[in-house]
Amino acid sequence: MRRVTGPLLVGALVAVVALLPVLVVVAVVVSVFVPGRWRALRLLCFALVYLALEVVGLLVAALLWALSGFGRRLESPPFRKAHYAVLRRLLDALMRAAQRLFGLRLVTDGTSWSPLDDGVPGSTNAMVVLSRHAGPGDSFLLVHTLMNRDHLRQPRIVLKDVLQLDPLMDVYLNRLPNHFVAADPVAGYSSTAAIAELARDLGEEDALLIFPEGANFTPRRRIRAIQRLRDRGLVSAVRRAEAMQHVLPPRPAGVIAALRAAPQADVVFVAHTGLEHLSTVGDLWRNLPMDKTLHLRWWFVPAADVPRGEAEQTDWLYHWWQTVDDWIDTTRQQESRKVSN
Repeated sequence: MRRVTGPLLVGALVAVVALLPVLVVVAVVVSVFVPGRWRALRLLCFALVYLALEVVGLLVAALLWALSGFGRRLESPPFRKAHYAVLRRLLDALMRAAQRLFGLRLVTDGTSWSPLDDGVPGSTNAMVVLSRHAGPGDSFLLVHTLMNRDHLRQPRIVLKDVLQLDPLMDVYLNRLPNHFVAADPVAGYSSTAAIAELARDLGEEDALLIFPEGANFTPRRRIRAIQRLRDRGLVSAVRRAEAMQHVLPPRPAGVIAALRAAPQADVVFVAHTGLEHLSTVGDLWRNLPMDKTLHLRWWFVPAADVPRGEAEQTDWLYHWWQTVDDWIDTTRQQESRKVSN
């Protein structure tokens, strides 16, 4: 697939640059007739930055492949760190461009990774990070936060295989320890087994990132998820899922597999809100947030406080997911009051 998408990406960048004067004029004209200040022009600039970063990232990936002995040493620690370093810089450039072009501001509510500090990582252990699933925008933001200069974690991510259509993600994330969840998993090798394998050798610089909901939240998916629990006769889970209005009920199997494989790992729960409506290109055009505050919240749980039994871990996960749901509801209400005032 990357043999097709890579050249297409380079061709798209060349075409955009060649047609840039025309595209700028069109974007300016369109911006006059659509809501938001220069919406079309901002989107055009962001698309250009995104394409340029993709091409630069692929060229650096090709260079790293050659320097590694044409792929023979790609999995060695030095080249793994080099790939993480490149991804960190690319994500940093992308997030800076998004913040400047769209006037976005990130606020970390409450504490960061420790109940005692405000921004300094509270853990020097391996970490399992459990985050709500709310679109690619929030996912990029979360991974960028894990990898930035303050935290410098090497994330291992469980994500959908459709994201491999992006050539940069395809190349880098397949060279690093990650797991793409397939729509039709290979017989005998489940995602649960893959998550356990990722967690088994987590080191102090690593963070395993899991989205327990398994999909972006939508009201329709929430109804379907609750119905699946009801069909399985899980009465208590149905009751707890119905009480959560902004998240899907978590799927405990992958989380339990990770915690069983890495009992030494601390756990961080993550909630965020602000970009959850941006799942498709159409969403980006209709609901692009501009001059907006994005909120991020972390809760740190040391490994010693993580329950060990499967039933206890499931109950614990639902309890924390209710906390995430409550925080989202409170944060949205506070933002609505600010807007109305």
